[in-house]
Amino acid sequence: MESKIEVLSTVTIKNQPDLYKIVDVLNRTLKREDLMFGLALDAKDKDKAVFTIYRT
Repeated sequence: MESKIEVLSTVTIKNQPDLYKIVDVLNRTLKREDLMFGLALDAKDKDKAVFTIYRT
């Protein structure tokens, strides 16, 4: 069984300590809609975070 993940949107934003909480609640709430959310520190600027929306 192959799982294909499609990137729907990516945005770079200012990093905040509680951003992970938003990503967590989105993942818990919308997983039934085949959506997944990710958050990572920007590789070039550690004061920025990259928020990504995926369709699974």
